[in-house]
Amino acid sequence: MLKPASDGVAVVACNTCRHSAQAREDEQGRKGGAALVEALHRVKASDAAYDGVEVQEMPCLFACSRHCTVHLRGPDRVGYVMGDFTPDEDAARAILDYARAYADSEWGSVPYRDWPQGVKGHFITRTPPQGSLVE
Repeated sequence: MLKPASDGVAVVACNTCRHSAQAREDEQGRKGGAALVEALHRVKASDAAYDGVEVQEMPCLFACSRHCTVHLRGPDRVGYVMGDFTPDEDAARAILDYARAYADSEWGSVPYRDWPQGVKGHFITRTPPQGSLVE
Protein backbone atom coordinates (compact mmCIF):
# COMPACT_ATOMS: atom_id res chain seq x y z
CA MET A 1 0.00 0.00 0.00
CA LEU A 2 1.23 3.50 -0.81
CA LYS A 3 0.94 6.48 1.50
CA PRO A 4 1.16 10.16 0.61
CA ALA A 5 4.51 11.94 0.88
CA SER A 6 5.66 15.43 0.02
CA ASP A 7 6.59 15.76 -3.63
CA GLY A 8 9.64 17.99 -3.24
CA VAL A 9 13.28 16.92 -3.16
CA ALA A 10 13.65 14.07 -0.68
CA VAL A 11 16.11 11.56 0.65
CA VAL A 12 14.09 8.36 1.15
CA ALA A 13 16.01 6.08 3.49
CA CYS A 14 15.42 2.36 3.87
CA ASN A 15 14.57 1.95 7.56
CA THR A 16 15.03 -1.83 7.54
CA CYS A 17 18.59 -2.10 6.18
CA ARG A 18 21.06 -4.27 8.05
CA HIS A 19 23.46 -2.61 10.47
CA SER A 20 26.43 -4.35 8.86
CA ALA A 21 27.30 -7.40 6.79
CA GLN A 22 27.74 -9.31 10.03
CA ALA A 23 24.76 -8.01 12.02
CA ARG A 24 21.17 -7.11 11.25
CA GLU A 25 20.97 -4.85 14.33
CA ASP A 26 23.35 -2.92 16.57
CA GLU A 27 23.90 -3.59 20.28
CA GLN A 28 20.67 -1.72 21.13
CA GLY A 29 18.60 -3.84 18.73
CA ARG A 30 18.30 -1.05 16.16
CA LYS A 31 18.58 -1.81 12.43
CA GLY A 32 21.16 0.12 10.44
CA GLY A 33 18.50 1.75 8.31
CA ALA A 34 16.69 3.06 11.37
CA ALA A 35 19.98 4.41 12.73
CA LEU A 36 20.69 6.17 9.41
CA VAL A 37 17.19 7.70 9.41
CA GLU A 38 17.83 9.05 12.92
CA ALA A 39 21.22 10.44 11.85
CA LEU A 40 19.67 12.09 8.78
CA HIS A 41 17.04 13.78 10.97
CA ARG A 42 19.67 14.97 13.49
CA VAL A 43 21.94 16.42 10.81
CA LYS A 44 19.02 18.03 8.94
CA ALA A 45 17.78 19.65 12.17
CA SER A 46 21.26 21.03 12.90
CA ASP A 47 21.53 23.25 9.80
CA ALA A 48 18.89 25.36 8.04
CA ALA A 49 20.83 24.86 4.78
CA TYR A 50 19.07 21.48 4.54
CA ASP A 51 15.56 22.97 4.74
CA GLY A 52 14.95 22.36 1.01
CA VAL A 53 15.45 18.61 1.43
CA GLU A 54 12.90 16.31 3.06
CA VAL A 55 14.00 13.20 4.95
CA GLN A 56 11.55 10.35 4.42
CA GLU A 57 11.69 6.65 5.25
CA MET A 58 10.17 3.42 4.06
CA PRO A 59 10.84 -0.29 4.48
CA CYS A 60 13.17 -2.10 2.09
CA LEU A 61 14.45 -0.44 -1.07
CA PHE A 62 15.43 -3.93 -2.33
CA ALA A 63 19.17 -3.20 -2.36
CA CYS A 64 19.91 -5.43 0.61
CA SER A 65 23.44 -6.33 -0.42
CA ARG A 66 24.31 -2.59 -0.46
CA HIS A 67 23.05 -1.55 2.99
CA CYS A 68 22.48 1.16 4.24
CA THR A 69 20.57 2.51 1.24
CA VAL A 70 18.84 5.76 0.27
CA HIS A 71 16.89 6.98 -2.76
CA LEU A 72 17.29 10.63 -3.74
CA ARG A 73 14.36 11.96 -5.74
CA GLY A 74 12.70 15.18 -6.79
CA PRO A 75 10.22 16.53 -9.31
CA ASP A 76 11.51 16.62 -12.90
CA ARG A 77 14.89 15.30 -11.76
CA VAL A 78 16.86 12.14 -12.31
CA GLY A 79 16.69 9.95 -9.20
CA TYR A 80 19.58 8.10 -7.59
CA VAL A 81 19.83 5.06 -5.35
CA MET A 82 22.95 5.06 -3.20
CA GLY A 83 24.16 2.46 -0.73
CA ASP A 84 27.02 1.06 1.33
CA PHE A 85 26.65 3.81 3.93
CA THR A 86 27.51 3.44 7.58
CA PRO A 87 24.54 4.49 9.70
CA ASP A 88 26.17 7.56 11.26
CA GLU A 89 26.18 11.35 11.10
CA ASP A 90 29.18 11.55 8.75
CA ALA A 91 27.29 9.54 6.13
CA ALA A 92 24.10 11.50 6.81
CA ARG A 93 25.92 14.81 6.31
CA ALA A 94 27.46 13.65 3.02
CA ILE A 95 24.05 12.44 1.79
CA LEU A 96 22.36 15.71 2.76
CA ASP A 97 25.16 17.84 1.29
CA TYR A 98 24.74 16.01 -2.01
CA ALA A 99 20.94 16.31 -1.74
CA ARG A 100 21.24 20.06 -1.23
CA ALA A 101 23.33 20.38 -4.42
CA TYR A 102 20.82 18.09 -6.17
CA ALA A 103 17.95 20.34 -5.05
CA ASP A 104 19.78 23.36 -6.48
CA SER A 105 20.40 21.62 -9.82
CA GLU A 106 18.20 22.02 -12.87
CA TRP A 107 17.40 18.33 -13.49
CA GLY A 108 19.27 16.39 -10.81
CA SER A 109 22.75 16.40 -12.29
CA VAL A 110 25.42 17.57 -9.83
CA PRO A 111 28.91 18.11 -11.31
CA TYR A 112 31.36 15.51 -9.96
CA ARG A 113 33.62 18.26 -8.62
CA ASP A 114 30.77 19.26 -6.27
CA TRP A 115 30.15 15.78 -4.87
CA PRO A 116 30.97 15.38 -1.18
CA GLN A 117 33.69 12.78 -0.66
CA GLY A 118 31.26 10.73 1.43
CA VAL A 119 29.00 9.88 -1.54
CA LYS A 120 31.69 9.00 -4.07
CA GLY A 121 31.53 5.28 -4.85
CA HIS A 122 28.07 4.90 -3.28
CA PHE A 123 25.87 5.26 -6.37
CA ILE A 124 23.93 2.14 -7.40
CA THR A 125 21.41 3.36 -9.98
CA ARG A 126 20.32 6.48 -11.84
CA THR A 127 16.65 6.57 -12.86
CA PRO A 128 14.98 9.03 -15.22
CA PRO A 129 11.93 10.97 -14.09
CA GLN A 130 8.54 9.98 -15.47
CA GLY A 131 8.20 11.17 -19.06
CA SER A 132 11.89 12.03 -19.60
CA LEU A 133 15.21 10.43 -20.48
CA VAL A 134 18.77 11.69 -20.05
CA GLU A 135 20.44 12.75 -23.31
